[in-house]
Amino acid sequence: MSPYILATLLFSLGLGTTITFASSHWLLAWMGLEINTLAIIPLMAQNHHPRAVEATTKYFLTQATAAAMLLFASTTNAWLTGEWSIEQMTHPIPTTMIIIALALKIGLAPVHAWLPEVLQGLDLTTGLILSTWQKLAPFALLLQIHPTNPTILIGLGLASTLIGGWGGLNQTQLRKVLAYSSIAHLGWMILVLQFSPSLTLLTLLTYLVMTFSTFLVFKVNKATNINSLATSWAKAPALTALTPLILLSLGGLPPLTGFMPKWLILQELSKQDLAPLATIAALSALLSLYFYLRLSYAMTLTMSPNNLSGTTIWRLPSTQLTLPLAISLIATLSLLPLTPAAMALLSP
Repeated sequence: MSPYILATLLFSLGLGTTITFASSHWLLAWMGLEINTLAIIPLMAQNHHPRAVEATTKYFLTQATAAAMLLFASTTNAWLTGEWSIEQMTHPIPTTMIIIALALKIGLAPVHAWLPEVLQGLDLTTGLILSTWQKLAPFALLLQIHPTNPTILIGLGLASTLIGGWGGLNQTQLRKVLAYSSIAHLGWMILVLQFSPSLTLLTLLTYLVMTFSTFLVFKVNKATNINSLATSWAKAPALTALTPLILLSLGGLPPLTGFMPKWLILQELSKQDLAPLATIAALSALLSLYFYLRLSYAMTLTMSPNNLSGTTIWRLPSTQLTLPLAISLIATLSLLPLTPAAMALLSP
């Protein structure tokens, strides 16, 4: 792809997200989401591989459905209340429809089935953009909506944490594992959204940092399945030794950064007299922890040469920049002591 076209597409991605961030009118927010979707589609299909084209088609149809539902719901809200403002969502029917449309946009369960399939068809760089940047605009809208029926958010969040943990158990493809990890983390964010939006924002930011680190590690190793992780010792031994800590941070183990949002969310749910919900969410985190440990085992405890089902890839030196990975890795591993400062910055 030409650098000029790539720069234009990345600028459009940023523009679409910024328009949605800055909008208080549903039409403008919808326009930003559409620019976002149209900008990432050429990036997804640039390899011209049949699987990439299939993933791009699935993504386009899913996002078009969600955008149409969002537009219909915002029009219905304007018809019922006379208001186009995002803050003025007072009628339960359009509010519920918009929450479901945004859930479809970001891949919350039970409307999650497109996410693992789409992510599996993409290269790791585009998959990283899809898993991180593309979540920002829909979340900006979710944070502004005050649901008239809070049960729907709890239902979406609980289903996502359980399905995200359960679905990743038998996966061997790393991109599908990361897709189910994304679904589970989004579930945690949605669970606490109506009680503490600042905590949802903190969880989103820590998820972005941890996912950024994970994708960059797999990109350095040129790994797309669990078997190919076993040869990573020979390529980058220091990084391979640190990678299990990144995965355990995603799983939410102390004293790593990923423990912070889960700990605070469980505390908030307990304060809201939702102890059974907090217990189920904590147990679902154990499901996710299992497949993170499985990846850690494949990387660090399986020594090469071993019996690989595929061809061992060439051990060429990576041309990837190491500074972004170094910064995100430090943040993934060591931000837990800064929890009070993070909460003070994000609290209203």
